Amino acid sequence: MPTDRVLEIICDDLLAENRELDRFVSAFPIKDFARVTPFFGWSVRSQILHLHQVDRFGLISLKSNDKFAEEVQIVWAAQAEGVELSQQIQREFEGVADEDVLRIWRETYEGMIAGFRGIDPKTRLTWFGPDMSLVSFATARQMEVWAHGQDIYDLFDVRRANTDRIRNICDIGVRTFGWSFRNRKLEMPASPSVTLTGPSGAIWKWEGDGNGSVTGPAVDFALVVTQRRSPSDTALLTEGDVAHHWLEIAQCFAGAPQEPASPGSRPAI
Repeated sequence: MPTDRVLEIICDDLLAENRELDRFVSAFPIKDFARVTPFFGWSVRSQILHLHQVDRFGLISLKSNDKFAEEVQIVWAAQAEGVELSQQIQREFEGVADEDVLRIWRETYEGMIAGFRGIDPKTRLTWFGPDMSLVSFATARQMEVWAHGQDIYDLFDVRRANTDRIRNICDIGVRTFGWSFRNRKLEMPASPSVTLTGPSGAIWKWEGDGNGSVTGPAVDFALVVTQRRSPSDTALLTEGDVAHHWLEIAQCFAGAPQEPASPGSRPAI
């Protein structure tokens, strides 16, 4: 498939992911923004602010490398003073009404995605780590919107209606097999194969290196690699020690090693 078509499809998926979460959080009373989700004790407001913060970084990077470099220096200076990224955005928006937080988040994600469309898909975004292709960045944004959205769905004990666009998240989960081990300073073994069933019933396969297998629902796999469910709370089946170990430590996002949700700590799938 041509690269520009791939970018257009992932932009469609990212926009749909954002708008679905937007509709969900916009439908409940604004007082519920203060309720605490299962993720690190963050409130719904904190989750939305985090999504806005990273989208804004993406929009800035898309428009100006120099401006983004300035933003990086501001972030690092604050971190040197002990103010982590999530705290920075919360301080910045202190006193801003929840309704305005929603509106600003919406304007930012809509603007960022619109900015991705129609430009050279080979364009690379300057980022905090290595530069990222637009396709990789947009896919990572979909994964994060979906994962943090899951925290909010879990808070309200609502089962979301997933679609086959979840395949993008599963693909990240498979591709970060090696990262999950390296991030914990473990030797990376040969990878297992992965066969998943999408919400539509479609079967998706990723060939491994012949070292066992993972099979089961795609939604369950996405929940495990984003650390929103313990593997023991899913219908995933593993064959081989490596496949089992991988799901216990899987982490499809950057950053220091994090511990997945403990067994039974989230609503049943």
